[in-house]
Amino acid sequence: MFAISLGDDRAELRPLEVWQDEEFLAHMDRARELVDPWIPFASFATDRESARALLQRYAEKQAADTGRLYGIWLEDVLVGGVLFRIFDTASGTCEIGVWLEPAAQGRGLITRAAERLIDWAVYERGMHRVEWDASAANTKSIAVAKRLGMTRDGVIRQNYLYRGVRHDTEVWSVLAPEWKARRDAGADAPAAG
Repeated sequence: MFAISLGDDRAELRPLEVWQDEEFLAHMDRARELVDPWIPFASFATDRESARALLQRYAEKQAADTGRLYGIWLEDVLVGGVLFRIFDTASGTCEIGVWLEPAAQGRGLITRAAERLIDWAVYERGMHRVEWDASAANTKSIAVAKRLGMTRDGVIRQNYLYRGVRHDTEVWSVLAPEWKARRDAGADAPAAG
């Protein structure tokens, strides 16, 4: 298995695979309170069987080249993750999703991991548009989109029903020429992966 360093703090980005279901479930249990208000991701993994099914779904997406799932490890503990929820090579568009458990917040892990995914999507796979969708009330997620240099494309009003509440979704994106210009202007060099 490969690991991509996310910096000097022993944080790494690694594939999150089916055989890691027990570790993934333990992580989701720690992350659930922070993740559940915004996305159903944690609610899809409530026991070992459902955790395994979620990981299997992303293994199948990776095999079909329509999505990917990576974990963020800090000092060898799974603390978060990033994924390509949608990965459409024909249109050149993908969507990144992220999550993190409370103990790992405030370290820039999500921003660093998302940068690696965008680098790979743009430089290695030739994606033209990378999207970031977030509940309009999820200010932490929107702050990451801003740090990544994304542009707010707009708001889709009350399009997302979650736990009986309708949410507005903010759509953010960065286009390949914008990302490359940003990287050329001084951000870190692209990371293969």
